[in-house]
Amino acid sequence: MIKGLLRFIIAVIFILSGFVKAVDLVGFSFKMEEYFSPAVFNMPFFEKFALLFSIIVVVLELFLGFMLLLKMKLKFTLSALIALCVFFGFLTFYSAYFNVVTDCGCFGDAIKFTPWQSFFKDVALLIGLIILFVMYKKDFRKTDEYGSSKKESTGKFKYALFAIFSLGMIYIMAQGIMHEPIIDFRDYKVGTDIKAEKEKINKNPSEYKTFYSLKNQKTGEVLKVNQDDYIKETKYWAEGSPWKIEEGKNESVLVKEGYKSEIVKFKIEDPTGMELTDEIIKAPKAILVFSYHPKEVSADLIQKVEAKVNAQKGALIYGVSTDQNTFKTIKNTMMDGTAIKTIARSNPFVMILQNGKIVDKQPAKDYVK
Repeated sequence: MIKGLLRFIIAVIFILSGFVKAVDLVGFSFKMEEYFSPAVFNMPFFEKFALLFSIIVVVLELFLGFMLLLKMKLKFTLSALIALCVFFGFLTFYSAYFNVVTDCGCFGDAIKFTPWQSFFKDVALLIGLIILFVMYKKDFRKTDEYGSSKKESTGKFKYALFAIFSLGMIYIMAQGIMHEPIIDFRDYKVGTDIKAEKEKINKNPSEYKTFYSLKNQKTGEVLKVNQDDYIKETKYWAEGSPWKIEEGKNESVLVKEGYKSEIVKFKIEDPTGMELTDEIIKAPKAILVFSYHPKEVSADLIQKVEAKVNAQKGALIYGVSTDQNTFKTIKNTMMDGTAIKTIARSNPFVMILQNGKIVDKQPAKDYVK
């Protein structure tokens, strides 16, 4: 009873973890790119394979999780899941200890974990899997049959269920890669009122304090002092003070959690730096064409998108990218590339707003059809 319940819980966790990433594989590949970046593992040559690695990880989570649920090939399944947990544990520990990836993407955009939460989750799963391995050891077979004795008809039924599950997951993954996620867990899903979200953020902003690293030039003592105490205590900054701020060692620390939303990063500027966000979210209709990798977009597709959006009368139209020369016949505006990736899973991508509310969004290749 206990081992059956533990097996069920762990299997469901892996299936859910794989599912929320499967619906948005492109989004998960962005997270993989972050791991491969120079700031983390410094393996930029792997960045172009990020989507492939994402597919492999998600397939392993989904299929191994479902095999565990059905008690299929238990020795192989448990061994593979233990190896997977060790791999994830290494990644999350590295992220947490060196503070290089703030969200591992373990449950996509559905559930956010801090790096340390992700690591402890992986440790708990690893312990659970090892316990299961020991508890089911007597049931292992040396042949390629199931972990416990079942009739042939039951075995065929399990294979049929596994095949149906696999086909369903493959369809969901393909839909997310070629079009948009079937289920959108992001803050930018259709129906989101960006203007209302901005107002909530402004009413309840997160508050940060700067902590200065001060070193005493006479004694060598080092202190961490927050900005308020630094101003109050004249001994830290008065003329002749032995305390000096250590450059590059200051920290910005969250002291009050405000309203959390990715919309806080929705900031669009013209090439001169003038912000256009308010104009866009207040417009009766705004059409935005996004591109996070402008150099990778074909000129023909850009031309087709521009022709279609220019035919929309009465709409405020902007091209939003990381390069001010991306678009030829619509106004170029700028936005942070990471923020664009949060909105757009395709390159380029079209989003339509009405009075600040997202009413439609789709890959440019679908928009021009």
